[in-house]
Amino acid sequence: MYELFKGVSRQRALIMATLAIAPIPIAFLNELNSIATLVLLHGEGYFASIERPERGALAMLFIKLHGYGLDISAVFWGLWLFPLGLLVYRSGFVPRFLGILLIANCLSYVANSFASLVVPQYEQIVARLMTPLQFGELLFLAWLLVVGAVPASMAESARSEPVRSA
Repeated sequence: MYELFKGVSRQRALIMATLAIAPIPIAFLNELNSIATLVLLHGEGYFASIERPERGALAMLFIKLHGYGLDISAVFWGLWLFPLGLLVYRSGFVPRFLGILLIANCLSYVANSFASLVVPQYEQIVARLMTPLQFGELLFLAWLLVVGAVPASMAESARSEPVRSA
C-alpha cells in the first residue's frame, strides 16, 4: 500500500504504513493472556496448589485481559484507515467515495474500541450504530481485486516505454 500511494503523499503513506504495523507487536504480546489461561486451566506444577475455582477465576481474568488487548489493537486497526482514506480520496486513480468509506470505517473501529474500553455499558449500542460504517475496507479490497489501481505516474511511464519485440 505504501508503494501504491507514496506518489500521492509520501508522508501520509508512511504514517499509514506505520499505523498498519503498530498493532502487530500489541497482538503478539496480547497472546500471552491466552497462554496464561491455558497454563492456569491445565493446573500442573505450582498451579496445582491453587484450588480449581480460583484457577478458573484467574483464567477468566486473563480471558478478559485478552479481550481488552484486542480492543487496544483495534484502535490501530482503525487508525491506519484514516491516512489510507485520505490517500485514496486524493489519489485520482481510486474512486473518491472509497476514501470516504475508509475514513468512516476508521471512525467505527475507534468508536467501538472506545466504547468497549471506556463505557462498556454502551458497547452493544455503539456496535449496532457503527456496523453500517464497517464495510469500507471490504469495498476497497473488492475494488482493488476487481478493477485494480494504477497510479497516473505508472500509467504514463508504461505508455511512454517503447514496445520491445523478442
